[in-house]
Amino acid sequence: MSPAPILDLIEAFRRSKAMFTAVRLGIFNVLAQSSPQSAEELAATLNVNAPALTRLLDGCVALGLLEKEKGAYRNAPLTARYLAGNSPDTLANYIIYSDQSLYQLWAHLDDAVREGANRWTQAFGSRDALFDHYFRDEAATAAFLGGMHGFGQIASPLIVRAFDLSRFQHLVDLGGATGHLAIAACEAYPNLRATVLDLPHVERFAREHIARSSVADRIHAVAGDFFTGDLAKGDLYYLGRILHDWGEDKITKLLRKIFDALPPGGGLLVGETLVNDNRSGPVSSLMQDLNMLVCTDGKERTFAEYQTLLGAAGFKSVDFRRTGSLIDAIFAVKS
Repeated sequence: MSPAPILDLIEAFRRSKAMFTAVRLGIFNVLAQSSPQSAEELAATLNVNAPALTRLLDGCVALGLLEKEKGAYRNAPLTARYLAGNSPDTLANYIIYSDQSLYQLWAHLDDAVREGANRWTQAFGSRDALFDHYFRDEAATAAFLGGMHGFGQIASPLIVRAFDLSRFQHLVDLGGATGHLAIAACEAYPNLRATVLDLPHVERFAREHIARSSVADRIHAVAGDFFTGDLAKGDLYYLGRILHDWGEDKITKLLRKIFDALPPGGGLLVGETLVNDNRSGPVSSLMQDLNMLVCTDGKERTFAEYQTLLGAAGFKSVDFRRTGSLIDAIFAVKS
């Protein structure tokens, strides 16, 4: 029996941290705006140690993130699309968020398992609420929302097509951040209008992203708190990676609020990663479940668990689809 799977797991964090560091240093951004550069040229631009940078650059070549020819480095095509900051598909902000926040929290996974609680105080010396931390200032807000936007652009087009939503007229995306789901939905359904509702300091970022889309005339961004304020009126609501942040009591109240706001025949679309009913996988969902343990008061759930929560809120017709991507789709209809 080969130890290769164990050895791969031992080294996995090294690969992640090499990519995280290259993103945070700005290596891929510099190379995206220039011709291939030597390690010495890059070191001078980034103000880092040239021999040490060479070792990181060569590691990135081995990972397939960079290409090297005659001592000069350039971005690999995958890197140019997903890691360079000037790409519309960039995941760079999500990587920075992972490095600055999640990586620190995961260092205390053992204590989270012992105590059954998130590690914010242990990692950062503060018990500030999760989103208070991410929205603590303009720069932090922009970085966090940029990360969520890059992540969301991958899954949103798949989620809005997982079910036929063509009969709906007005989508309300609760906690919609930059509006990536609303944009994808309006692109998929020409007769659909959308409202993106999020906290006041998020609204400006939503407007900016919406304005750059081809469907800006059908999407409106409004400020509000869906837990405490009134919900914008619509016949279809969306909750994307919202429910996994919270415990059952808070979720049930929110779902009941949405149910009461919907007209008969109205729908609720939910985007969450789904754990298999026997909790055998998928690996990404179970790793995300551990992420929720160190990061929030919530968890990832099976479809059966979501079906129970939606049923308790009044929904009778509930179905799901695997999207093959980072987030799956659940759809409930108000009878």
